[in-house]
Amino acid sequence: MTEPITDRNVRVGVFGAGGWANRSHIPNLLKLNGVEIVAVCDMDERARRSTVERWGIARAYADGHDMLNAEDLDVLYSCVPAFARTNVEVAAAEQGIHLFSEKPQAIRMSVARAIDEAIRSAGVFSTVCFRERYRPIFQEARRLLADKKVVHARFTSIRSFPAFPPPGEEHSWRYQEDKAGGPAFDWGCHAVDYTRFMTGLNITDAQAFYCHCPEYVKALSSSFNFRLSNGGTMTMTFVCSLQGGSAGHREPPFSIFYEGGRLDLYTYDRIELDGAVVFRGEEFDPWLEQDRIFIEAVRSGDDSPILNDYHDGLFSLAPVLAGWESSRRNGERIEVNTFMRA
Repeated sequence: MTEPITDRNVRVGVFGAGGWANRSHIPNLLKLNGVEIVAVCDMDERARRSTVERWGIARAYADGHDMLNAEDLDVLYSCVPAFARTNVEVAAAEQGIHLFSEKPQAIRMSVARAIDEAIRSAGVFSTVCFRERYRPIFQEARRLLADKKVVHARFTSIRSFPAFPPPGEEHSWRYQEDKAGGPAFDWGCHAVDYTRFMTGLNITDAQAFYCHCPEYVKALSSSFNFRLSNGGTMTMTFVCSLQGGSAGHREPPFSIFYEGGRLDLYTYDRIELDGAVVFRGEEFDPWLEQDRIFIEAVRSGDDSPILNDYHDGLFSLAPVLAGWESSRRNGERIEVNTFMRA
């Protein structure tokens, strides 16, 4: 519990004025009563200017520390890319500012661990944007698996053939594998987190192989093998196809095998148990729900409705980063807990 905010708006600063800030978090926050976005920060002048003009935000900064020093914030929304995270979030936590972090949290465990230590030391509220935890279909899958002994989990993503950068974006970080990590880093953290959420299991060991030809900007395939904390296994595979994502609709992205049966989750559409439909998804905005719950937690001083904090997010980040490192070591098996502390 922290002190509730009862006599004024919750003051938010947005660190990173890119796509997700403008498509999701900023418009969501502006829909909520009692919230004021007081400032935005981005090193890109065009992004700063377009964001403040679009949403009527009063002030903009090029440096995150300048924003923290100049503004009296309750919440920092960290929406910068994972490679750009350094110590701004640490400084925010040390000032008593609650942290909403987009994912992935960082490209190095040392950076994420430093942020986590600052959050825990300061006692501020935190969360990571694993928004599907709030979607009813994932919550129903968790309920259905609660009394099951999971033996294997499978996630498969079939995506379009790697595109070349558009003209003028040849040097964008999005097309630099060491910064962006490709789908295996971006959606891989989601896949690991939602598997953890549905099964209640962590990952203890990671091994991965990448096929990344230099003539393509993204890996043609990324294959992860994981050991689960109950002794079961998990595979996570990203494959590029000339047919794009259409082939993936014939198979469920998530399949959870348990003793006596199998649960298939077709992302937002339906859940099947051994081929029989047992739940249909409905239209739902998990981004808005997570933003609403986090802001309400800060306002009320009660973080119990938040479904994950920054520390929990490390257990979804580490297996993917460990797999990334494993691929550099020709598929060497890496113990995740040891990797987290290194």
